Amino acid sequence: MSETTQGASYAAAGVDIEAGDHAVELMKEWVRKATRPEVVGGLGGFAGLFDASALKGYERPLLASATDGVGTKVDIARRMGVYDTIGHDLVGMVVDDLVVCGAEPLFMTDYICVGKVHPERVAAIVKGIAEGCSLAGCALVGGETAEHPGLLGADEFDVAGAGTGVVEADRLLGAERIRKGDVVIALESSGLHSNGYSLVRHVLFDRAGWELDREVPELGRALGEELLEPTRIYSLDCLALTRTTEVHAFSHITGGGLANNLARVIPDHLHAVVDRSTWAPGPVFDLVGRLGEVARPELEKTLNMGVGMIAVVPADSTDAALATLGDRGVGAWVAGEITERGDHREAVGLTGDYAA
Repeated sequence: MSETTQGASYAAAGVDIEAGDHAVELMKEWVRKATRPEVVGGLGGFAGLFDASALKGYERPLLASATDGVGTKVDIARRMGVYDTIGHDLVGMVVDDLVVCGAEPLFMTDYICVGKVHPERVAAIVKGIAEGCSLAGCALVGGETAEHPGLLGADEFDVAGAGTGVVEADRLLGAERIRKGDVVIALESSGLHSNGYSLVRHVLFDRAGWELDREVPELGRALGEELLEPTRIYSLDCLALTRTTEVHAFSHITGGGLANNLARVIPDHLHAVVDRSTWAPGPVFDLVGRLGEVARPELEKTLNMGVGMIAVVPADSTDAALATLGDRGVGAWVAGEITERGDHREAVGLTGDYAA
């Protein structure tokens, strides 16, 4: 080999270790803000540590685990050049799956995969995750940033996360608690949340040819701002509900829509009747349906249609539940009830037309 010929190196392959180290330094400030008293140590170890002696107060603690990502919504963040909100989406998708069984989220870890490490950009993503953890009442105990040149473009990225929570065994929520006569309470979503963006992007960009900076009168803002609206994080609201009144089940309305997700917590012998006329979905849902000529069944099984979480409570807990949610600034309403399931009846039935 001649003196002028350089051998292969990690940097020559496209991986910048120094940029990665700089990103870690920038994100430390935000990770420190997303903590709990049980967290041991700080950022930089090979594993996050959580003091499990905090669980000694439980009679029979059950650990709950969930993992998720944000899907193709990351493409909106990339195109908008806004990176500090997508972490809220990630946290919401994970912790609100945990709270469905009544579990208190304890801690999360994240995984950020990029084509090229831009330290400020990575730090902004982690900032959003840390802020989301603070809103959820859980700690961000660690994570990983991976640089994948050749697999992702220099500006491309993806995020995923995993969370752990705990619930007392005798307070576990789910289908076995639901009874005939229970009331279905809907909790308002903040918009599209983080599901259905493949359909949304296809309709708005490919079919309609709209741009992210297009001002949309019915939305009251630019299209990109609407599409980037963060997922609402319900965990503390749901936990408050379990403390102030009796709750039988929650259902996180994500991919698959309201009917399919609510069906996951309805026992075989019962039926949930949900009345569409009790709410009006936000204008973004009509926009996608109208521009894409999307049939209502397709729209409803893809998007949340304005409902991000469902709580199933005994009828005599309805007023207390609505009062708690109202005090916490969560839009909520009675959307249906639980009845006996007749022959050939599906677990969830949607009735009526959406309110104007």
